[in-house]
Amino acid sequence: MQEAYRPFYSHNLGHDVEMLVFGDLGYPIVIFPTSMGRYYEAKDFKLIEAVQWFADTHKFKFYCIDGVDKHTWYGKHLHPAERVQNHIRYDHMVSQELVPMLQRECHVDKIGVAGCSFGGFHAMNFAFRHPEQVAHLITMGAAFNIRQFLDGYYDENVYYNNPPDFMPDAQSEHFHLMNIVLGTAEHDFCKGSNYEMSDILHRKGIRHRLDVDPFGTHDWPVWRAMFPRYLSQI
Repeated sequence: MQEAYRPFYSHNLGHDVEMLVFGDLGYPIVIFPTSMGRYYEAKDFKLIEAVQWFADTHKFKFYCIDGVDKHTWYGKHLHPAERVQNHIRYDHMVSQELVPMLQRECHVDKIGVAGCSFGGFHAMNFAFRHPEQVAHLITMGAAFNIRQFLDGYYDENVYYNNPPDFMPDAQSEHFHLMNIVLGTAEHDFCKGSNYEMSDILHRKGIRHRLDVDPFGTHDWPVWRAMFPRYLSQI
């Protein structure tokens, strides 16, 4: 499997964004890291190894992007309003810089996004904020309510980055074209968030799949089993 270190400069963030890319051809899937995770996390925890066949057969090309959680949701040294603004800059980096790059490189109109745990929040938040850019959304072991990170602070920017808040009223024809998979496990402490989000999507008539592993917990072995199964259904 081809592996490439591909940093690029982001004008929105004002610094380089580090990225690992696996595969040389195929449909682009952006993988967001877990809480405070880095761009090499999916490789280190063997998530990429679990889906190597898809890269080797040119079905998918995986882009493991770096995160900025220490300056956003986990940046307790910053005022919550500043944390949210920093996340919005990250969101702009993905939507205005990374996605256009992948559209040109892979000759696609839309991309796929995926993530485990907090990476699943990032994947969902991005997909539902930019449904015109995303065809496939895969979350594994994720929770989606960001309010717990903001010490009671709330404003319009928090609302529009908190899927349980903004999705009930969000409108886009692209929601109904998106392939959405919410993966969780019976003993995952994030399971309830997946049922909550599934209920919101059901009420809106948005087709999706809620998949609950009957024995699993909140851990990488569960996600390594889930990811290739979900990709095989695309």
